[in-house]
Amino acid sequence: MILSIDYLYYLVGAILLLTAGMTLADSAHPKRLTSALFWALYAVVFLVGDHIPPVWMGVGVVVMALIAGFGGVGHGKHHALPEKEARDQAARLGHRLFIPALAIPVVTVIGTVVMKNVKIGDALLLDPRNTTLVSLGVGCIVALALACWLTRDTPAQAMRESRRLTDALGWAVVLPQMLGMLGLVFSDAGVGKAVAYVTTAYINMDLRLVAVVVYVVGMALFTIIMGNGFAAFPVMTGGVGVPVLVGIHHGDPAVMAAIGMFSGYCGTLMTPMAANFNIVPAALLELPDKNAVIKVQIPTAATLLLVNIFLLYFLMFR
Repeated sequence: MILSIDYLYYLVGAILLLTAGMTLADSAHPKRLTSALFWALYAVVFLVGDHIPPVWMGVGVVVMALIAGFGGVGHGKHHALPEKEARDQAARLGHRLFIPALAIPVVTVIGTVVMKNVKIGDALLLDPRNTTLVSLGVGCIVALALACWLTRDTPAQAMRESRRLTDALGWAVVLPQMLGMLGLVFSDAGVGKAVAYVTTAYINMDLRLVAVVVYVVGMALFTIIMGNGFAAFPVMTGGVGVPVLVGIHHGDPAVMAAIGMFSGYCGTLMTPMAANFNIVPAALLELPDKNAVIKVQIPTAATLLLVNIFLLYFLMFR
């Protein structure tokens, strides 16, 4: 292959390393040293994570967690454009501002659908195991080039803006990656088997409706705890979905999996642990209440969760 997923990791790592360097050089930063160390450790994960012994990689992750937990990741000093100048530039560019943003999904779709089998010589152009992610990375690079062309600015300014956004998001940037691995850790630790034991020992799972409610609500609750439906899925599906809904009640596993994940998404709408969905938008919009997004979404999530119970009950056992 020509464009491997590793190149995308290296690019992300390089950006994080530059962020760490810029943070370290910011003498006005109130938590300059700890913040720079946090971003440098995160950069190491992407740059050389495959070449570091797992134990030391784990130590680095623990250090990152300690830095974040004790409030060591802070905001630096950023030189933003005056509001009038920013508004004037926005008015000059108009709707053309959307071109870089729209270029990302367009390039991603083209790469995934059209160029997945394109070869240069005997080598595939895109990593066949990660075509979508590689295409997304290419789309981001294309978007950066378009943004620089439209605004007549430089990649250096893009890095300064990247650091400003990274500071605004803070340690929450790391959550999606860590929470995505949490489900595998829970699964290997036997949490699914523990859930199966508790539910079957103390709840009458012979009743279909009860089993459905336990699975649907359990998916939402575990997602609220973990912040990620993909992390909750192996736990609840291994503990309740497969052995009870499919094994005992002979339900359709495809319906169970689909509505189970949908129930997990309901939990995503209700938890600050899903930082990329709920905390990041509040930070970017500079909302005074960091939980404002969650509060608005809770009624929708609760309604959908109730609907999922009836959907799973009536569709799974046809």
